[in-house]
Amino acid sequence: QVQLVESGGGLVQSGGSLRLSCQASRGSISSAAMAWYRQAPGKQRELVASINKWIVPDYADSVKGRFTISRDNAKNTVYLQMNSLKPEDTAVYYCNMNATIDYWGQGTQVTVSS
Repeated sequence: QVQLVESGGGLVQSGGSLRLSCQASRGSISSAAMAWYRQAPGKQRELVASINKWIVPDYADSVKGRFTISRDNAKNTVYLQMNSLKPEDTAVYYCNMNATIDYWGQGTQVTVSS
């Protein structure tokens, strides 16, 4: 079964940057759509960014121009570069792999202080 492990979260000041990584094991990401979701306290999980197997990205309106999703199939890793972070970006960020079924990572906390 595919395992996804996120890393790179942490505490950052408003306006700062973080880079999240999602390392997949026990399966290849090369033919799968990959995505990052986030869930803030008391809110539903929401799609932040996705990238399909043709390396075409898509973003939620709230992060367009600030976040960049990328993938390195050779490293079996997906990244989320987050710039100009805002307090409202505070959430647990989850990696998702959409293959025949959905796989999820355990999440990484991102906290943006004002």
